[in-house]
Amino acid sequence: MPIIKVENLVKKFGNVTAVNDVSFNVEEGTIFGFLGPNGAGKTTTINILCALLSPTSGKASIDGHDCAKESALVRKSIGIVFQDTTLDKDLTAEENLIFHAYLYNVEKSERQKRVDDALKFVDLFGRKDDLVKKFSGGMKRKLEVARGLIHRPKVLFLDEPTLGLDPQSRTNLWEFITELPKKHNVTIFMTTHYMEEAEVCNDIAIIDNGKIIAGGSPAELKKIIGGDVIYLKTKDNLKAVDEVKKALNVDASVKDGEIFISTIKGDACIPDIIRTLGDSVLSVRLQRPTLNDVFLKLTGKAIREDESSGADTIKEEVRAYRRRHQS
Repeated sequence: MPIIKVENLVKKFGNVTAVNDVSFNVEEGTIFGFLGPNGAGKTTTINILCALLSPTSGKASIDGHDCAKESALVRKSIGIVFQDTTLDKDLTAEENLIFHAYLYNVEKSERQKRVDDALKFVDLFGRKDDLVKKFSGGMKRKLEVARGLIHRPKVLFLDEPTLGLDPQSRTNLWEFITELPKKHNVTIFMTTHYMEEAEVCNDIAIIDNGKIIAGGSPAELKKIIGGDVIYLKTKDNLKAVDEVKKALNVDASVKDGEIFISTIKGDACIPDIIRTLGDSVLSVRLQRPTLNDVFLKLTGKAIREDESSGADTIKEEVRAYRRRHQS
């Protein structure tokens, strides 16, 4: 049985359908990527999986527990690393983890061992007595992942885990994250706007306008492109697209201010394009298919950093949930 199972999920906010008949499965012990532009329904779906929102219809379950009917059991089965840090900066690394272990009712006799093990795993044991406010962004991220593992969840949600980190910290964090399924027997459910990071996923689901529009392994998704990708800028992109289609019979469209052409042999096609368009060509580049190309082809847009957080972030839903239950 899949560790996460989503069946015909629908979520409506008044007349707006945020999630529209979504279905997918996540196998245990895998890294699953959930990708979509801002407003696609990605965060709403995740909030339902985290038992923070109730679906309008359909079902979602984690580790066999219904997300709507067994919310307490679902929350015990998951860990979450938010986009923005939620650590207490005035506590030490060790104190942050001990507090989390206490909140999740980890046995007192077991708490210290789990905290020590987690700190060693993220290579922060030597800094356990340091205040978190002294940590770098990468160290805070690692500590948050360690915190999310303290209660031994079945699924760890990573919402833009490397957002704002420098390239080296991002690389180091991903080397660490890819070891989690094997070393901690946890399934990773991640979102990212860095398409190259999604390459580590075993499977990916792409959502747009509330619907799953593609799914599969990174290699399977790249086959959608069907060959090389040519990016072209001209003095008049719309006119150039029409000319290229008529003259060369290729798949061409304007996306994000560039002409996007997929073709079997890009290097052989470029001279023909130049001859067809002449001096209207401003720039041209060729590359092998990437997940970003797939995403661009399917959604018509690329994910940018300023799109990475929507108004309905997981963090805001957590705050709303706490307010409801405190009142």
